[in-house]
Amino acid sequence: MNALLRRLLLVEWSGILAAIILGSALLAWLSPAFLTEFNIYVMLRSFCVALLIGFAQMVTLAVGQMNISVGALGGLVAVLAGGMMEKMGVPLAVAIPVAIAIGAFCGLLNGILTERTGINGFIITLATASAFTGINLGITQSIPFYDMPPALVAFGSDRFFAFPYLLIAPIIVTILLGIFLSRTIPGRQLLAVGGNPHAAELSGISRGRITVLAHTLSGALAATAAILAVAQLGSAQPTIGSDWLLLSFAAPIIGGAALTGGHVSVLGTTLAVILIALIENGMVLAKVDPYWVQFVLGALILAAVWLNRWRAVTTGTD
Repeated sequence: MNALLRRLLLVEWSGILAAIILGSALLAWLSPAFLTEFNIYVMLRSFCVALLIGFAQMVTLAVGQMNISVGALGGLVAVLAGGMMEKMGVPLAVAIPVAIAIGAFCGLLNGILTERTGINGFIITLATASAFTGINLGITQSIPFYDMPPALVAFGSDRFFAFPYLLIAPIIVTILLGIFLSRTIPGRQLLAVGGNPHAAELSGISRGRITVLAHTLSGALAATAAILAVAQLGSAQPTIGSDWLLLSFAAPIIGGAALTGGHVSVLGTTLAVILIALIENGMVLAKVDPYWVQFVLGALILAAVWLNRWRAVTTGTD
C-alpha cells in the first residue's frame, strides 16, 4: 500500500487530479449552485483564456527561459485586433490571423534579442513588456474599442447547454501542442535544449534557434489568448493581460514544469488550470474576497515547487 501511494505521488499530475475531484465533491456538497448548468458554463468559460496563458509561459519554461511580457504582449495584440476591426473595418477572418501573426512576431523579437545579446530572457522580456504596454496605451489612450463584430461577440458568449463555444479553440490548441511536443522533431528539440543545452548542442541542435522558436510560440499563444479575451469581454480593453503574469507561471509550475527547463506537461498544465478555475469559482460561491485568489495561487506555486523538488530527489533526477 505504501509503495502504491509513493508511485502515485510520483506521477506529476496525480495530486492535482485528486484535488480537483475532492474540491468538486466538497463544493457540490456545500453549494447547490455549483453543479448548475450556468455555473459549469461560467467555469469552463473562465478556463478558456487561462489555459492559453499557461501554455504561453509553459513553452518558454521548457527551454529554461521565462516570458515576463506574456500579459503586455496579449494586451497589445488585443487592442491592435480591436483597432483593426473597429477603426479600419478589417474582416474578422483577416484580423484574427494577422493579430496572431503580430503576437508571433513580438515573440520572435523576444527570442532574437535573448539569443543575440546573451542576456537572460527574464530581463529581455521585462524590458519588452514595458515597451508593449507603452505602445498599447499610446494607441488607445486607455480607451477600449467597443464595436466588435457580432460573430466574435457571439462566439465569446454563446453556448451549447454548459459547453461554451469559446472552449473549442483551447481544445484544438491543446491537442496540437501535445502533438508538437511529443511527436515532432522541433518539439523534442525544444525539450532537449531545456534539459541539457550543452548535450543538445553536441547533438547538432542549435540552442539559439530553439530559444527563438520557444519565444515565437509563446507570442502566438499569448496572442490567441488575447483574441479569446476580446471575444469573452465583447470589447478590446487596454487592460487585457494586466493580471496574466502570476497565472502564466502558476499553471505550468503547478502542472509539473521544471523551472530549469527540459520538462513540461500539457496534461498537467491543463489540470492545473482546471484546479485554479475551481478555486476561483469556489471563492465566488463562498463570497470570499477575490483578492485571496492571488494568495492561494502563490501558495500553490510554492507547494508545487517543493513537490517537484521532492519528486526529483526521490527519483534520483536531481
